Amino acid sequence: MSRVLVVDDEPAIVTLLQYNLEQADYQVVTAIDGEQALNLALHEKFDVILLDLMLPKMDGVEVTKRLRQEKISTPIIMITAKTSEFDTVFGLELGADDYITKPFSPREVIARMKAVMRRYHDDEPQATTPTKVDHRLQVADLTIDQDKFQVKRGATPIDLTPKEFELLLFFAKRPGKVWSREQLLEGVWGFDYSGQTRMVDIHVSHLREKIERDPKHPVLLKTVRGFGYTFEAQP
Repeated sequence: MSRVLVVDDEPAIVTLLQYNLEQADYQVVTAIDGEQALNLALHEKFDVILLDLMLPKMDGVEVTKRLRQEKISTPIIMITAKTSEFDTVFGLELGADDYITKPFSPREVIARMKAVMRRYHDDEPQATTPTKVDHRLQVADLTIDQDKFQVKRGATPIDLTPKEFELLLFFAKRPGKVWSREQLLEGVWGFDYSGQTRMVDIHVSHLREKIERDPKHPVLLKTVRGFGYTFEAQP
């Protein structure tokens, strides 16, 4: 039975989510403020965290930041009443995996949860190119460790957010293929994000800043004008 941490200071929302999640056979733990949520997530194991953005004591962005700093990779779905690009993108850049805006339907929340959990627990075999050695992928001068969620250039670690790591891994396992923004949204974010293609561009830009020797002239992660993006395993 999957364990879900539901964090919200609105009792009606907590009750709604807890009832529907338990009906769908999830085990639910609740928290009403950011400090309580952080403590629970640091000391207990959860399969996914539903995290409100605006919380007493510590907001959802700070909770996400602290968890990622502590190398807690549990999928986080932010729940927010805010709809500005800054608010949603900022949370995603810090390491949240998805977001959903109020008002929402429990069915949509469960669909998003299944998507992020499926991505984190998917161990189906992938393409054999680039060369796979144990749990690592060697792509150009990058080593991607799928078990430790680490990327290195030589002996030098490259610090990626969970979403940046997932995006890089998606590209690295499928070199040479051109992906539209819509395909990347579905393949990496795991849900049909109609109208949210800007999110892909932002994450690609941040990923380039970290993996390219010269981000202004990328040789790994390239733009294909009019189509989307492609990844060259051997630039």
